[in-house]
Amino acid sequence: MQRAVSVVAHLGFRLQALPPALCRPLSCAQDVLRRTPLYDFHLAHGGKMVAFAGWSLPVQYRDSHTDSHLHTRQHCSLFDVSHMLQTKIFGSDRVKLMESLVVGDIAELRPNQGTLSLFTNEAGGILDDLIVTNTSEGHLYVVSNAGCWEKDLALMQDKVRELQNQGRDVGLEVLDNALLALQGPTAAQVLQASVADDLKKLPFMTSAVMEVFGVSGCRVTRCGYTGEDGVEISVPAAGAVHLATALLKNPEVKLAGLAARDSLRLEAGLCLYGNDIDEHTTPVEGSLSWTLGKRRRAAMDFPGAKVILPQLKGKVQRRRVGLMCEGAPMRAHSPILNMEGTKIGTVTSGCPSPSLKKNVAMGYVPCEYSRPGTMLLVEVRRKQQMAVVSKMPFVPTNYYTLK
Repeated sequence: MQRAVSVVAHLGFRLQALPPALCRPLSCAQDVLRRTPLYDFHLAHGGKMVAFAGWSLPVQYRDSHTDSHLHTRQHCSLFDVSHMLQTKIFGSDRVKLMESLVVGDIAELRPNQGTLSLFTNEAGGILDDLIVTNTSEGHLYVVSNAGCWEKDLALMQDKVRELQNQGRDVGLEVLDNALLALQGPTAAQVLQASVADDLKKLPFMTSAVMEVFGVSGCRVTRCGYTGEDGVEISVPAAGAVHLATALLKNPEVKLAGLAARDSLRLEAGLCLYGNDIDEHTTPVEGSLSWTLGKRRRAAMDFPGAKVILPQLKGKVQRRRVGLMCEGAPMRAHSPILNMEGTKIGTVTSGCPSPSLKKNVAMGYVPCEYSRPGTMLLVEVRRKQQMAVVSKMPFVPTNYYTLK
């Protein structure tokens, strides 16, 4: 998902993500940025604000990026992800609408079950990644990337109008809720004290509407973008500050910003839209074939199926792989070379791993170089250094599943 940020140099670290035009110091565009309901809350707690995808968001707080990252791995952290596009798709033809746009099997989702899926185009390229939940309230709850807000909304609205013109029963509503992510091994323990529902019955990628710290109408989804156990809480905007304040009273919880979120997702092997996947990347190239629903594969009825499905059986020219190296950190756009020094690919995301004390990255290489253990070269600051193709996630994930 597109939830990370290039960090301004004066913060003392440099995490590559979106182009500078989309992410820059606040002084460049302060009067035109959108603000989440927690904007003043962030300032009061020492948030260093940057511009990201048209929003003013905290890149970090008073703690260092490394401390914030490791706290999330060991305890839990609270992230404001209210910039994400949240939509509600309703009507008896809501599944038909969504399946006309994504590769996943939405019809098979049980009540309150969700899945990661992909918007694709007819050329097989990925337009965005998103989470779709089949709620027990009779609608689909969709969360997609802030950087693709206009594109995603137009895509869904155009399809709504097309189906409505055919007499279909479908509609779309943009939600103005805030979205808070509580992530880390103690997240469920912290949240349990504030809800009546038994969170042990809420496994990974399921959700439920509940009252949280006295705020009613909150949708709690067991998911996240860090590789840790955790939840994302869609909360009415008026209750966002109250909820964040209440969570922060627990000593287990610290605030974390976009910088830690980026390094956490990279350690977990999760894609950043616009860097690791885009309209010129197919799900097979992006190592995301698992998002293709079995029934959808058989029916060949999703956008780009005629391009994507043959790639499952044949070879693709390139694949997304993980990379590890010593020395200088690999960054987005760093050239990847074979051992003979010929350029064969490019790094798409990279940073030092606070958990592993090594440098980790993702990038694309030809299939013959994609096997884990393959030795390659990466050019960093005009110097070549050794790198090894590595399995992802780099750090084991800790999603909560029912045994």
